[in-house]
Amino acid sequence: MPKVSVIITTYNSMPYFPETLTSVLRQSFTDFEIIIIDDGSTDQTTTWTSQINDPRVKLISQSNQGVSVARNTGISHAQGKYLAFLDGDDLWKTTKLEQQVRLLDDYSEIGLVHTWLALIDEQSHLTGRVMQPVAEGEVWQQIIENNMVACSAAMVRRCCLEKVGGFDPDLLVAEDWDLWIRLAASYPFAVIRKPLVEYRLHTQSKSKRYPAMVQNFHVIIERAFESVPYELLHLRNRSYGRVNLCIAWKCIQRSDPEFEMATNFCHQALLHYPQLRFSREYIRLITAIKLMQWFGPQNYSWLLNRFNTLRRRLATSSSS
Repeated sequence: MPKVSVIITTYNSMPYFPETLTSVLRQSFTDFEIIIIDDGSTDQTTTWTSQINDPRVKLISQSNQGVSVARNTGISHAQGKYLAFLDGDDLWKTTKLEQQVRLLDDYSEIGLVHTWLALIDEQSHLTGRVMQPVAEGEVWQQIIENNMVACSAAMVRRCCLEKVGGFDPDLLVAEDWDLWIRLAASYPFAVIRKPLVEYRLHTQSKSKRYPAMVQNFHVIIERAFESVPYELLHLRNRSYGRVNLCIAWKCIQRSDPEFEMATNFCHQALLHYPQLRFSREYIRLITAIKLMQWFGPQNYSWLLNRFNTLRRRLATSSSS
């Protein structure tokens, strides 16, 4: 039996998928199986993957049913003691699995361990931004307000996942957040404070599913607060505030930004949680909206790229 099951979900990710799979096969820790769930891709993903001769790689093709069902399919076929999830366009640093396995081996009470994230663009270039979550231990109060765990950065103890259940197939968005909330209610989390995952940013051009997003977030939040102590109920408004900011970001990260819709979600965020007005996230969002409106989305992207390039150079020079 392999110690780790790596579950990779992919849907039309062929431009990035070979690089993603290579980042797993190059891991310093080698006692793993790779279960690839091709969720109804119409590109060459299945054909390309079926030609891989590595016995650790297993391919399962299914009709398009969404990422939750795809991950649950992977879980049902997994044999490992630990489960690691990876989206078909993200990348892992070479020691990612090794460091996570060591931590779970050493601390049997930990249910989930995740890592920091370095953000990359569609050409796999580092943007200069690193997501650095620090909450660990009993994290329910932190994660109910803000999802700090990216799915591609998570390794979960299988027995813990079996007790709380898998991904909710009815959720179109934030299905990982819903699962982490359930895990955090019963188990401590740990974080490795190194950017061992490279998380790819895309310009979104998906359908405008804002009502579905609002409904899904509502289901997740209300389910999470069904049986919490009275003294924690104040966190519910904070949760609604944060998710409205999340949707506002999605409104402007599209190929055709919707500024009025983004502004409306910002307004809703402040109605739920007025203190967000002073948060770094809110200030960044409002600044991005204004700059896009003044200079246009393409010029804003150019300015942002220049800024990130400068930041990378400064970071490089300061570390040398």
